[in-house]
Amino acid sequence: MSRAAFLVLALLLLAGAVAVGAARLLGRSGSRGSVLVAVVARWIAAWALWTFAGGLARYYGLLGAYDGTLFAALALGLGFWEYRTRVRAGPETGRMIFVGGQFVWLVFVGVQNGWLGR
Repeated sequence: MSRAAFLVLALLLLAGAVAVGAARLLGRSGSRGSVLVAVVARWIAAWALWTFAGGLARYYGLLGAYDGTLFAALALGLGFWEYRTRVRAGPETGRMIFVGGQFVWLVFVGVQNGWLGR
């Protein structure tokens, strides 16, 4: 990951943490800031886990190709969609987008490695 992307993610998390702290001081724990921090943290964790698992699978010969940067692009789009949905419709609907995104990524990796196209 480039330094610029890391800096943007760090600033986003810091801004969200400040917003969460301010919301808690004002008595509103379910604020947009806390939702933003939760969504960003969830997608960063998913990216880290998928990249780790994909690297291990590639090392041991289970995958022929794996590119974690494509997941980062998927995470940006779906993370934005999850945030908007979670603010409007609640956490359950947002979680469905997150889980659906994981399945989409799994199918993508399967197609990329020839598991599902034959």
